[in-house]
Amino acid sequence: MNRRGFILAALALACLGIYLFVSAPLPLEEEQAASASIPVERLLVALEAENDAVRALWTREIVDAGGKAGLKFDEHWRDADLEAGPLPALFLRETARRLERDPVPLSLFLGSDYPINDANRFDGLQLERFHALRRTGEPQFFYLPDIARHAGIFADIAVAEACVDCHNQHEQTPKNDWRLNDVMGATTWLYPAGQVTPREFMRAVTALHQAFEDAYRAYIDKVTTFAEPPAVGERWPRDGYFLPAPEVFMAEALRRTAPATLAALAQAMEDPGPVPVGNADDAGR
Repeated sequence: MNRRGFILAALALACLGIYLFVSAPLPLEEEQAASASIPVERLLVALEAENDAVRALWTREIVDAGGKAGLKFDEHWRDADLEAGPLPALFLRETARRLERDPVPLSLFLGSDYPINDANRFDGLQLERFHALRRTGEPQFFYLPDIARHAGIFADIAVAEACVDCHNQHEQTPKNDWRLNDVMGATTWLYPAGQVTPREFMRAVTALHQAFEDAYRAYIDKVTTFAEPPAVGERWPRDGYFLPAPEVFMAEALRRTAPATLAALAQAMEDPGPVPVGNADDAGR
């Protein structure tokens, strides 16, 4: 099987279940294609696209629609006496927490130069690259020698008035004049290797999918403690006081993300050059 044949086979298999096919050994004739070297920046761009899509799904279809249906979302959603779910930034944080438990050495966090939580403040090289991101609007790629990780940071933009109001009105905010479309912070991805194989690429994507699912299940587990919990099944909050089951949520997430992710993998295997945006240091490669 040639490389293009391998890519088409991988696409077909992934369409059947993108996050289930990474554990089986490859046939011998596919090994050469499977060992292709892909710059890690290509992986980080694909992961960020996945994150953007699922975060948008959470924000619009669960938080926004859920609020209209009577569901609550709060930064203290984990408090036992509060019937609420995580705000969009906290859903990302929950995803990051779940991702840390996976053996794939991939990390995710949201930082800023004006964070509400001081632990999320950028400094050093990360702060320099964040300023470059804000100035140029382009993702930044660089190497962090102190932790031996390749990093990619992507703009976190205030796309909704609710995001702006929440940060401006928060009692611990260090900045209260955020405006719509401001770059409020950046999503940061960390990975140890400068190059990945197609299988490592998909293992990282699979780990992220599992983290999304685990984060959503954490919310559903909290919902079951509500005095009057919404019905969990096939329906969504746009239909009323309902929530999709985890498998329904993930099926929609994969429907939105799989085509672009698989296309990114195929393109990276055909043309494994650097990402044509941002910057990448040679250090540590």
